[in-house]
Amino acid sequence: MILSVSRRTDIPAFYSEWFFNRINAGFVDVINPFNAKQISRIKLNPEVIDCIVFWTKDAAPMIEHLDKLKNYKYYFQFTITPYDEDVEPGLLKNQSKNDIVRTFQKLSNKIGKDKVIWRYDPILLSRTHSVDWHFEQFIYYLEKLAPFTNRCVISFLDLYAKTKHNTQPLGIREITEFEMKELAQGFSEIAQGKNIEIQSCSERIDLENYGIKHGACIDKEIIENVIGAKVLIEKDKNQRQECGCMTSIDIGQYDTCVHLCAYCYANFRPNIAAANFKNHNPKSSLLLGEIRQDAKITERKIAPLQKIKASANFEQTTLF
Repeated sequence: MILSVSRRTDIPAFYSEWFFNRINAGFVDVINPFNAKQISRIKLNPEVIDCIVFWTKDAAPMIEHLDKLKNYKYYFQFTITPYDEDVEPGLLKNQSKNDIVRTFQKLSNKIGKDKVIWRYDPILLSRTHSVDWHFEQFIYYLEKLAPFTNRCVISFLDLYAKTKHNTQPLGIREITEFEMKELAQGFSEIAQGKNIEIQSCSERIDLENYGIKHGACIDKEIIENVIGAKVLIEKDKNQRQECGCMTSIDIGQYDTCVHLCAYCYANFRPNIAAANFKNHNPKSSLLLGEIRQDAKITERKIAPLQKIKASANFEQTTLF
């Protein structure tokens, strides 16, 4: 099983204590996003978890506790974007982007650059965020991060209905196909000679002419290198068609991330997320709230990934 921690919220940044409590307990309860009465109970022992994929914008609260995961395999999807407080207000409330860069570097030094993926996403365009502005910012952050990772993942902002509502004061607009290709070409040229591969995330547009392949966040190649074995794993059918991720189980919950990024698809309204965060109990089996009396708890049947028999001859290689 691949455990996703989490697409729906930043567990390393805000819920590390809760997560390690659940690791100690050996299970976690996850509410069905569409039916609060339905709860899945998921075992968290290392015998069934092949790999954990962490998603974060600030891994600092988790770094000093990673020894608690010594029996687990894992890697991080770590987002660092160049936006200010108007776009990412919660992220920069008590620190600077340079602080977060240093956390990225520290994490890479601790667990290895092949296990820390830099995400420069989403890319958005507005009155103050132009194509040229992104080139300048990408140059700046690439110099700081390239020695500490092998891959950079990019994506372009999708303006869903709630994203349009939450970003309205910023004057964000749709990105044209021409601009996507212009950005891809520029990023690719900037990254030449830096020993870093750029991939796209959940994009229909083909950018291979610029050396940018369609990527996956829950990536079979990375997982095999992290665990040191070839595995049989399928594409996640619950994700949109453009997503290349492999099947996983996510333990997060929507409307709980207090980075409060204006472009976030996982928060319906910032005030709801802030209120939920205040009500979080790190000792609960649920990320948010307590189990209702009328809830039905179903233990999810999970098993470790099937290892290919030839895995004994598998040679672990440095990615890219």
